[in-house]
Amino acid sequence: MAKLESNTELEAAAFRRLLAHLDERKDVQNIDLMNLADFCRNCLSKWYVAAADERGIDIDYEDARELVYGMPYSEWKQKYQKKATPEQLARFNENEAAKNKADKE
Repeated sequence: MAKLESNTELEAAAFRRLLAHLDERKDVQNIDLMNLADFCRNCLSKWYVAAADERGIDIDYEDARELVYGMPYSEWKQKYQKKATPEQLARFNENEAAKNKADKE
């Protein structure tokens, strides 16, 4: 097996696969991701911007969201985002309250 100089190539491939997977699952709403895994497509966009910033690279948040969503966020939102159900919102609020409580302890 060929030795890689760094894991960057593999990490980039895995990130691209994650984005492709999320693109294939537009039915999975961001609130579902937040409720189950405590991150969403917007979080990935923010992490992308933060990683760029750490390296002195200027990336606009909206550009990062377009990379993650595969289209402008406003377009994705109009085409695919559904209104959160009361159950989804309740779970989200419970999770947020639990995180805030843990942060205070």
